[in-house]
Amino acid sequence: MMGVTSDAPAKVRRGTLRRVLAFARPHRAKLLVFLLLTVVSAALAVTTPLLAGRVVDAIVKGANPSVVVWLAVVIAVIALTDAGLGVVERWQSTRIGEGLIYDLRRAVFGHVQKMPVAFFTRTRTGALVSRLNNDVIGAQRAFTSTLSGFVTNIIQLVLALGVMFALSWQVTALALVLLPVFVLPAKRMGKRMAEMQREASSLNAEMVTQSTERFSAPGATLVKLFGRPDREEREFGEKAAQVRDIGIRTAMATRWFMTGLTLVSSLAQALVYGLGGYLALTGHLAAGAVVSLALLLTRLYAPLTALANARVDLMTALVSFERVFEVLDLDPMIKESENPRTVPDGPVSVEFSDVRFAYPSADKVSLASLESVATLDTRGGEEVLHGISFEALGGQLVAVVGSSGAGKSTLASLVPRLYDVDSGAVRLSGVDVRDLSFDSLRATVGVVTQDGHLFHDTIRANLEYASPGASDEELWDSLRRARLLDLVASLPDQLDTVVGERGYRLSGGERQRLTIARLLLAKPRVVILDEATAHLDSESEAAVQEALTEALNGRTALVIAHRLSTIRNADQILVLEHGEIVERGTHTELMAAEGRYADLYNTQFAQPPVVGVFPTPKFSERAGVAEAAQTS
Repeated sequence: MMGVTSDAPAKVRRGTLRRVLAFARPHRAKLLVFLLLTVVSAALAVTTPLLAGRVVDAIVKGANPSVVVWLAVVIAVIALTDAGLGVVERWQSTRIGEGLIYDLRRAVFGHVQKMPVAFFTRTRTGALVSRLNNDVIGAQRAFTSTLSGFVTNIIQLVLALGVMFALSWQVTALALVLLPVFVLPAKRMGKRMAEMQREASSLNAEMVTQSTERFSAPGATLVKLFGRPDREEREFGEKAAQVRDIGIRTAMATRWFMTGLTLVSSLAQALVYGLGGYLALTGHLAAGAVVSLALLLTRLYAPLTALANARVDLMTALVSFERVFEVLDLDPMIKESENPRTVPDGPVSVEFSDVRFAYPSADKVSLASLESVATLDTRGGEEVLHGISFEALGGQLVAVVGSSGAGKSTLASLVPRLYDVDSGAVRLSGVDVRDLSFDSLRATVGVVTQDGHLFHDTIRANLEYASPGASDEELWDSLRRARLLDLVASLPDQLDTVVGERGYRLSGGERQRLTIARLLLAKPRVVILDEATAHLDSESEAAVQEALTEALNGRTALVIAHRLSTIRNADQILVLEHGEIVERGTHTELMAAEGRYADLYNTQFAQPPVVGVFPTPKFSERAGVAEAAQTS
């Protein structure tokens, strides 16, 4: 089991608060309204103790009862007004907080979508989801609760001190003697709470990560197959216990802190009554002023207590902001050109020109806290592609074969810019893919992998992901061409059938054909098949290959082949070993050479070839295949 680790610093970084305020700038109009409401509310809060003192003086002096009644009415009106302002103030601060959480969530989600594939291959999904949920919500509290209380209490504190000095500087000075007792523990407690918040965030991320992985269909299946439910429950219980314990420690630390502040506040009130009563008895202070001072003291120490607590809340909120900013500060690496171009019309050629590539080091694509490691490896990966050069002319099919780990899938991933080359270039119709707009590149290149991903949604939604707004007629046509029409038509909900997480309600062959239907709907001019039939049985493979024949008809194709019997009629076959092209040519040429390809082919061909050879006609023979496919 992984330990909890974090790359977060021991202290909140300088500048974090400045970045928070910059992030809140779009909400400055609401903030100004909120501040105005806060000033009015604080002024009313200070007015009430003064009126209470007037009531006491009126009683002591035997004034007309109507004076006391009117003072009581004014106090009641102020209380009602203050309550109304409190509601409006809360509404305004909530709008600010919810607006900020919306901005943060969109920013984080949008930024993560731009991260390279290497980021997702290293990052724990649960840890990332925790940043989007728990940390963003923690940051929100700074604006919904902490900000509201902080501003209100600062203004109320200043007004209360001013009025208290006006009534009696001696009593006020005595009350301020205990001020350091509030400030010093608050500073220390704030640091401690920041550390505990950081630890709690890491522990929560660990717990969410395990839940996310084990609640997925593949994860749950693996647990059942190996009979590990009890072990999983025990390990989850250990993580949950750590979360529980840090929660208890945090709550008790806060409670002890607040209890200490309450005791200090009570002591201060006793001192005010003692000195104030003495001054009143000696004729230096009115009885009503003593009452006003005692009530104002609550307006002084209550804000001080709240501000001390607000510092603690602010430190924990800044930790959450910091964790969010860590994600936002990650470099997406794959960026669109400032002056992007589009792929020229017509058949598209694919060219690799002396391409070299190594996977980026961990510190360039991820965070230690998202990987559950203490520090990230700063060493760059070893070069996996060495001087790759070839060209697939428009409409040609080029197959790439080789042993596992030879670099076949890596080579294919460079065409749609899932990664960028380190040197050399990948070009589509003569244009470097790094110079193309993302929209043009995505519209031109379609990919079918061995594990085609489907979202936990309907068949319709999964198809429309490739072509938003596609008509039902277009959806059904893509299913027909993918040899899936009869199956979907037989389902009770047809296009509105939910396929389950990753499409697990469908068989492997059905799932693969649905991804092919999605590709057909996108109408790419270049198709990449990355071992699209590697995990299928013979019957499923035959059905999928019929669909692939349709998908590749008239398109440029780059096929990563696991079963060599399926690419015998490719226009060109590249044999890749250890990141280098060691052989190239047609099937006939390579078999005659009796080299590496012949060895691989003869080894695999001991098994009978699958009927329904996929898109195998050469470029010059494609038209005939298209006619045959349509009449079949």
